[in-house]
Amino acid sequence: MTPAARREAVRLAGEDYGLSERRACRLIDAPRATVRYRARREETPPARVRMRELAIEKPSAGYRTLCRRLRWEGWRVNHKRVHRWYRLDGLLRRRSRRKQAALVRTPLAVPTRANERWSMDFMRDVLARPRAFRTFNVLDDATREALVIEADHSLPGVRIVRILDALLERRGRPDLIVCDNGPEFLSQAVDAWAYQRRIRLHFIAPGKPNQNAFIESFNSRFREECLNLHWFATLAEARVVIDAWRVEYNTRRPHSSLGDRTPEEYRRWLEAGSPARPAHPQDQDRSLTTGGVAV
Repeated sequence: MTPAARREAVRLAGEDYGLSERRACRLIDAPRATVRYRARREETPPARVRMRELAIEKPSAGYRTLCRRLRWEGWRVNHKRVHRWYRLDGLLRRRSRRKQAALVRTPLAVPTRANERWSMDFMRDVLARPRAFRTFNVLDDATREALVIEADHSLPGVRIVRILDALLERRGRPDLIVCDNGPEFLSQAVDAWAYQRRIRLHFIAPGKPNQNAFIESFNSRFREECLNLHWFATLAEARVVIDAWRVEYNTRRPHSSLGDRTPEEYRRWLEAGSPARPAHPQDQDRSLTTGGVAV
């Protein structure tokens, strides 16, 4: 019998048969300390209430992400307690994943300073009308900062150059930019822009998005935490919501690969002279490769 069942049996023996607590405990073989025990733990700790609020704000977040957010906000919790609350509150979910063929993945070297390497890519979504729009995403691979998320119906190469020029004035010049073989990136405008500003463009192999893993991981988070949670009525509304999410991503979302720091905190940490933290220890000494050829 569980302690709760023993306490209930002693209570019923006293009420139905008029037995004293001592005699009822002897008959049921229940220690009196167990019967008289009263839990002193709070029924609903404030940290658990805050976890529920975060889970409502971020429905796609798992318990580890919620734990990192709570720690970042100053709550003293560990992942086991958060996981227990997560299960008790019915937040546990199962994701169905398609079976995919196993691919040999070439890991990317982790940059050690801001502006050492950027990644850029496009994504697509649909307005409520419906009408499609695209987003142009630029990520700093070292700090994981979302530098730009530009949304519009059309984003040709000339427009990409203007966006990158504005970003260079605000952020500085990167050594390398990783991108796919999209027509915008292969355009003469982007190629001439990179040559004039002495920036190397690294094109991944066709059909190998894993070679641009940093931006692909970011795109997944962007899709789950922003695009899938909103149905935009207009392009103007989409721009406002997306930019607000980008600011929150950079300033309020801790990353496990950054030592549970936000991208902005990690950039300041690097600028203070601290060594960069690799995403995986085995990637520390590996060079950026494409199809086995070092770049």
